[in-house]
Amino acid sequence: MAQQRRALALISGGLDSLLAAKVVQEQGVHVEGINFYTGFCVEGHTHAIREKDRKRVKRNNALWVAEQLGIKLHIVDIVDEYKQVVFNPQYGYGANLNPCLDCKIFMVRKAREWIDEQGFDFVITGEVVGQRPKSQRSETMPVVQHDSGIEDRLLRPLCAKKLPATLPEREGWVERERLFDFSGRGRKPQIALAAQYGFKDYAQPAGGCCFLTDRSYSLRLRDLWAARGERQYELDDIMLLKVGRHVRPAPHFKVIMAREEGEGNFLSGYRKQYPSLKTVSHGGPFALLDGEPTLADTELAARIMARYGQGRHADRVTFEYRSAQGEVSELRVVPLDPNEIPSDWLI
Repeated sequence: MAQQRRALALISGGLDSLLAAKVVQEQGVHVEGINFYTGFCVEGHTHAIREKDRKRVKRNNALWVAEQLGIKLHIVDIVDEYKQVVFNPQYGYGANLNPCLDCKIFMVRKAREWIDEQGFDFVITGEVVGQRPKSQRSETMPVVQHDSGIEDRLLRPLCAKKLPATLPEREGWVERERLFDFSGRGRKPQIALAAQYGFKDYAQPAGGCCFLTDRSYSLRLRDLWAARGERQYELDDIMLLKVGRHVRPAPHFKVIMAREEGEGNFLSGYRKQYPSLKTVSHGGPFALLDGEPTLADTELAARIMARYGQGRHADRVTFEYRSAQGEVSELRVVPLDPNEIPSDWLI
């Protein structure tokens, strides 16, 4: 009896990785999945906080994919290792701070290390030639194979017929004729294949899965680096960049202000790490103060917050100030007028 081959599929939670794993699984290969957590993932964070997203299904799409396929999923935290990809991408950034090509190389390299340690035969990705402008071009796909060290043990089932045959195809571990020749940014072939397999309610095709592709988020991250004078971040930093209204009145401090109750509840979880302000005399936001604000800065922050609360037209608005050490005091301030908040304060 022929030996059953084993493959590791990179599972992002999107449609392409679901289909790629299924195509190989259908050929009798034992497939397991791997999902790398960088901290910049879009799903499962702000969607669970914002009122406007309240009706969206709350789930981890990578786990959902594994459930649909009936496979084991390995979730690997690479937050610290991934920093060097973000700080110094060899192939540069995309439109924002997204190091897409370096990211793909890094993740395929990590997958290669995993299969070498676990005795698996090859790696699967859901890449499609021409779908992404930086990492999925015909000229960059060989770069991923070479720089990651995976070489021809990387199989891209959805576009395999557009590429040279890989080791799994040449050795007969998978039949090339049962693979596909998808290309370009259109999604109709993937949607048709999903229907053929009976997959429904999958993650929205072509949805961005990384905050680094988002212009607003990238501006906030650049602002963080500029304020701290170095390209560094911790997990809490990149989580907070995803939430609230960010206002920087001066280089040495900024206000992270909730836009609604869900964000306020989330931000309040950081009140033992940051000074905070809470509107008490009127309905209004909760905020964290990041940096090194003085007393005058704290009063300015309260005046900004008052502008965004129900007391914006009041003579005075009262706030509770709490230091990170838990010391509590009261502030009463005059709300700023709209023209007193320059647009360049808003990040």
